[in-house]
Amino acid sequence: MKDFIKPDLARVGRCGIPEVVYGAGKSTEELIDISRTFLEDQGRIIVTRLDEPKVEDIKSAFESMDDVVLERNERARTLVLRNRDFESRSYGTVGLITAGTSDIPVAEEARVILEELGCETMVEYDVGIAGIHRVFDALESLSGVDLFIVVAGMEGALPSVVAGLVDKPVIAVPSSVGYGTGEKGFTALNTMLNSCTPLAVVNVDNGFGAAAIALRILRLCDHLKDD
Repeated sequence: MKDFIKPDLARVGRCGIPEVVYGAGKSTEELIDISRTFLEDQGRIIVTRLDEPKVEDIKSAFESMDDVVLERNERARTLVLRNRDFESRSYGTVGLITAGTSDIPVAEEARVILEELGCETMVEYDVGIAGIHRVFDALESLSGVDLFIVVAGMEGALPSVVAGLVDKPVIAVPSSVGYGTGEKGFTALNTMLNSCTPLAVVNVDNGFGAAAIALRILRLCDHLKDD
């Protein structure tokens, strides 16, 4: 392990959530080195924002290891490597909603991380307020979830609408989908921050952040239930 790579192997014990490795900007060699360290110490590694050429090189480095499972979600740009006998504790269920199909990659990043860390997910994609009747059908199908993650670009109104209709926490994720005054997601972000319905809001395109907050809420609920 090179001196400038310092994996936070104690994070899962300290925060309840393991370090999730941001793949963009790291070389293939660095990612392979980090992956070996995490597999040996933690039994699993989750890498986000990973482009296909690096994925193929990482797969080649581990494909001869029969005890290592690799799962790629191309749309989410994630790669999970885990030891075959690795198991996560189960928590609650998260409903994932997107305003449009262009928002799906952000939601899929959240879904991969949630499922890998022990949460069930249910999805309703492409239910934006331009066809607001779709929102009601989506919420009916997601009525059993414990909380919601809602991803929207453009004007970013969907999370406010959802939060005004449900009695569960809503985590809003502005996406960079849009044009003109959409300003690469800043319009959606400002809409969500100024919502008159209570929302938790994360950064633009931050599917990982939404998943991490959702997991912490569900872990707390699980702890309180055990008490």
